Amino acid sequence: MPAPTPTPPPNPPAPGPEILAAFEAAKGFMPVGEGLALYAAAAEAGRLGLPLLEVGTYCGRSTILLAGAAREAGVTALTVDHHRGSEEQQPGWDYHDPETVDPELGVMDTLPAFRRTLHRAGLEDHVVALVGRSPEVAALWNSPLALVFIDGGHTDEHATADYEGWAPHVAEGGLLVIHDVFPDPVDEFTGQAPYRVYLRALASGAFTELPATDSLRVLRRTGDGI
Repeated sequence: MPAPTPTPPPNPPAPGPEILAAFEAAKGFMPVGEGLALYAAAAEAGRLGLPLLEVGTYCGRSTILLAGAAREAGVTALTVDHHRGSEEQQPGWDYHDPETVDPELGVMDTLPAFRRTLHRAGLEDHVVALVGRSPEVAALWNSPLALVFIDGGHTDEHATADYEGWAPHVAEGGLLVIHDVFPDPVDEFTGQAPYRVYLRALASGAFTELPATDSLRVLRRTGDGI
């Protein structure tokens, strides 16, 4: 028997002030409005009693929101990243942060910053960090998830692999959340690959769209066919 679809509360759940403050203080790129929408989706999905998973940890800004929602729901937040940075975060690109470079190896390593973020937020006990490349981790995964948040690499190769690897694990009634969905072709580098994945999810017949917040798209798993 499929899991019941949770009924959203009349007012979206919001993170407590300490979670919101930790989110705003953390290194990362997600705006507050989209963060609040992500938290509301995670809080709703968490009522299924299954883990919440994100692809694309970076330094843990959005992980704070998933972990806060997971703590309230009594479930676990999982986050997948190789911690070497996506394409646009490499040296010479607009989103590169020199503080994320390992001074000894000369390559990006966001894992230390992520661990500091969780420690400062008091959320280490509510998160399992899966350090590795998304397709390889997904190939080993065989359990249903209440929420999958795709926010990894923005090339078609990486966005498609994240969708194909993780969307099938979204439980009936669970949520697929996709970040940086930009329909305008001018955003080819930053948001067209997530946009194409979003269109693919809708076309599959497995998901029904819920209200969007800026570049954040939320879809509920309502059928098969991924």
